[in-house]
Amino acid sequence: MERHGNNKRGFAAMDPEKAREIHRLGGQTAHRLGKAHTFTPEEARQAGKKGGHVLSRNRAHMAEIGRRGGMNSRKRGRVAGVSHGQVQ
Repeated sequence: MERHGNNKRGFAAMDPEKAREIHRLGGQTAHRLGKAHTFTPEEARQAGKKGGHVLSRNRAHMAEIGRRGGMNSRKRGRVAGVSHGQVQ
């Protein structure tokens, strides 16, 4: 069996917008038929905790988040006329 040109098949070969529409319709159908999974609050809490635990192991990523938060905090302080708790 010879294939010429694009080796992608199925959804991979499809226009992304067309594939997205098909996925959307499939999700709607699953909900309508009662076959779609819905998280209970406890399941959602466990999933969030698990994801947060995995992410927090990446020290470089956590440091970058902290750095960005500090920079944004300083920007807000300057705009409001306050820097590190003191009026400018």
